[in-house]
Amino acid sequence: MTAPQAACLHAALEIGYHLLDQGASALIATEQVIRVLEQSGLFNAGKGANRQLDGVRRMDASIMEGQALRAGAVASIEGIVHPITAARLVMEETHHVLLAGPMATAFARHFKLEGQRSGAQNRRLSYDTILKRKQSRRDQHGTVGAVALDRSGTVAAGASTGGIDQMLPGRVGDTPLIGCGVYADNESGAVSMTGIGEGIIRVAVAKEICNRLALGKSPVAAAQAVLKKLETRINGTAGALVLAPDGRFAIRHVTPRMAAGWWDGKGTPTVGDQFQ
Repeated sequence: MTAPQAACLHAALEIGYHLLDQGASALIATEQVIRVLEQSGLFNAGKGANRQLDGVRRMDASIMEGQALRAGAVASIEGIVHPITAARLVMEETHHVLLAGPMATAFARHFKLEGQRSGAQNRRLSYDTILKRKQSRRDQHGTVGAVALDRSGTVAAGASTGGIDQMLPGRVGDTPLIGCGVYADNESGAVSMTGIGEGIIRVAVAKEICNRLALGKSPVAAAQAVLKKLETRINGTAGALVLAPDGRFAIRHVTPRMAAGWWDGKGTPTVGDQFQ
């Protein structure tokens, strides 16, 4: 984690906590924290999102609140800075949960969300060329996410990503899939995931962690058990933000590092890249 990334996480945590302290909902706090990270260009989301093999940025995001189990998501959206806000608009302005592709982009533009410049690399390549380029992928990945608990006892979770580096056009990871990349339920807790999405999808990690919370497991125990299953069953890699309705939380990962942090309003925010 670089110094600018650490400073950005610090600022995002302060913004999120102050919103909650002023009575904002967990949903609003979660969205605003993620917007800071998308805007920064320092992470694989929003302005900093990876490009797919044809040179185009296609981004995914989702958000969920735990009182009524409302959720919204976008997949393969292009040309906007804040996919997390597009996801929230899907939740609040439609009867749907997930919009994908060009129509997700059109939806975001209808609501006049801030756009990104497409850049010279936004060119369409032949599929043969794309498949040849696939051999040089660097396996860089990452997702920004947040979980929050508000004064009413409602939890929320959200995530936003540019996916894995050098991925096939049209690839969708775990982030926009409710129960995989995110889940929030006031009866169990909130989870936001990062890592290689294919494995997270196959284990439905976020929902499985919440299921264990509902059975009385602590956030640490629930996260460790499911991440161990991800490793042993399919050799997957991931990190998790886990928050219980009583405020207990865990940050756990089965990767060498995971840039993350937390704050309860006391002292200064805790930010680091190893939480084992």
